[in-house]
Amino acid sequence: QVQLVESGGGLVQSGGSLRLSCTSSGQTLGSYALGWFRQAPGKEREFVASINFSGRITYVASSMNDRFTISRDNAKNTIYLQMNNLNPEDTAIYYCALRNSGNYNRNAEAYDYWGQGTQVTVSS
Repeated sequence: QVQLVESGGGLVQSGGSLRLSCTSSGQTLGSYALGWFRQAPGKEREFVASINFSGRITYVASSMNDRFTISRDNAKNTIYLQMNNLNPEDTAIYYCALRNSGNYNRNAEAYDYWGQGTQVTVSS
């Protein structure tokens, strides 16, 4: 069965950086699009970034595209989210997700499998 495990979250000061990883077991990632979403307390789940099966096409939410980068290493069954210049508004649980398609998508309902999330906390 597909299992997605996020890692790399933690506590960081404003202006700092984190690199999140999401590793798959039970499913090789080479044929599938993946995405990152986040959810802060009291807010709806928010799209962060998505990447197509090959990694050649990426999409990052406009509010984050100058600071965040999504990438993948299919040989390692891993996707990454590099987050730079973090601010307290980035505090959230970050989830990775996989959809049964090679096409990237920004809609949470388009994804079929989800990780458990990793907490990112940015202090001011």
